[in-house]
Amino acid sequence: MGKREDIVCRLLPAVALCCLMLMACGQSQKRYDRILTDAGRCLETCMTDSAVIILESIDVADLGHDSLRAKYAYIMALAHLRQNRSMIGDSLIGMAHKYYSGKDKVRDMRSGALTAFYKFWVGDTPGAVAMLDSLTSLESVPDSLMVEALRMRVLLGASRYEGESNVRPAKRLARMETDPLRRVEAKYMMVAAYEYAGHLDSALEIIDSLLVFASENGDGRLHFEFTLERVQLLLGLKRYAESNEMADYILEHAPGNDATYVIYMLKAYNHFNMGDYAGAINYLAEADSISTNLSFEEDNYYQNFSRLMQAVLEYRETGHLSPTHIAQNTNRQKERFNRMQASQWESERSALKSESRALALKAENRNKTIIIMVIVFVSVIVSGSLVWITKIRRRRQLESEERAEALQKMVDEFKSVPAVAEPDNETLRRAMLQQLGIVKMVAETPTEQNREMLRRISSIGAEIGDNLVNWHNLYDVIDNLYSGFYTRLRERYGELLTEKETQIIVLMAAGFSTKEMSVITSQTTATIYVRKSAIRRKLGIAEKEDIMAFLRREPAG
Repeated sequence: MGKREDIVCRLLPAVALCCLMLMACGQSQKRYDRILTDAGRCLETCMTDSAVIILESIDVADLGHDSLRAKYAYIMALAHLRQNRSMIGDSLIGMAHKYYSGKDKVRDMRSGALTAFYKFWVGDTPGAVAMLDSLTSLESVPDSLMVEALRMRVLLGASRYEGESNVRPAKRLARMETDPLRRVEAKYMMVAAYEYAGHLDSALEIIDSLLVFASENGDGRLHFEFTLERVQLLLGLKRYAESNEMADYILEHAPGNDATYVIYMLKAYNHFNMGDYAGAINYLAEADSISTNLSFEEDNYYQNFSRLMQAVLEYRETGHLSPTHIAQNTNRQKERFNRMQASQWESERSALKSESRALALKAENRNKTIIIMVIVFVSVIVSGSLVWITKIRRRRQLESEERAEALQKMVDEFKSVPAVAEPDNETLRRAMLQQLGIVKMVAETPTEQNREMLRRISSIGAEIGDNLVNWHNLYDVIDNLYSGFYTRLRERYGELLTEKETQIIVLMAAGFSTKEMSVITSQTTATIYVRKSAIRRKLGIAEKEDIMAFLRREPAG
């Protein structure tokens, strides 16, 4: 039980400290979970900006569990999507999708769609489309979740100018949409898919149905947009006269609209295809004059069509095809591409800065954790050492107190018993040997308390003065125990040896070590070695020969 108690005492501080750290860590992670839950609620109540502000106050490196990191990545990516912001910095959304896979069907589907959109933002549109195709092919998925994935799939398909491959998901989306306006949007995407696929009749049929919807619901914006789309489809179907009539209808009923330059350009295309090149030139010039007030993006879009028409008209009049218009158009496209690339690079740099900051904070937190662990480890070692040292000191103190108590009892008993004239020889030898054993035991630990013990032992029956032992009594003990060793020593070498040298030889005969001799004789160990060398020289003992072996070999006479 004693050893177990020692182990418990040593480990208790470490266990307590570790428990406190784990509790603090657990409390911190619970606090982060509450913060993320609050951000999620803001997102559900359309307070997207508030959700982002809450999330930006969190350092991802502090999130200690995969569940928290996944939750953070999911809410942040969803917020960026709803804000129509760049998702280049949402690289953790892939980890969130893996975490939610097979655990939470709702977040599994949504995080998968968000991962696809992240791929789109970093330039991997084919990968994004492939991922969405995989998600939309899953079975037993609620329509509410499937619709979200289909919307992204159709939108990305349109951005890639997909035709046949985007028709099927667009049709499926239109069937699944329950909101009328959402269904109209899906059908409009079907128009684009049919147009890119070359099925202009099918596209025109859908546009006509959408125009009916817009008229019935009194939605002038949608009616204008669908009518303009119909002008372009009629142009593509080579129904130029109908296309011109529809364009004139728009100019008559919506003069000064923002798309006037587009309408004039479409009329220029119609007249060119009908062989009216002069009319085409006039309408194109009208469109060019209006386009001077356009923004860079709108003007860039317009010039893609205008420059090509100007090159064709120039060739028709002169029979010469100049690369000027084509070069201008190409350069503007290149400029637009460079702007987009610069914008993407800037977004990527911002994302990399954020990631670098997160990594730096993570490394800093890791260093702090290591320092804390080192401090904890050192504290455990120090605490254990202190407990161990305290236990040893306490044990030694108890042993010393017990020895002192036993010694005092022996002294008291000796003084209380009358002296015996001639004790039994064996009993006397045992008592003397016991005394020497006690002296040796006490001398092993040269503390002040033990020195006091030596004085008590030696003072039995006589005073010892300043010495630790009564040498006359000790010489008598040696003579009785070792067959008159002290007497023979004095008879043979008494004139050669000093008192201190005699004391050392007597202690050697009783088996005392050099350290113990130094305690009993109140000399340093170095002095003991010097006196041993003097003894060898005086008695003629070789350096490597044992002193006691030499003395025991000497004849008794």
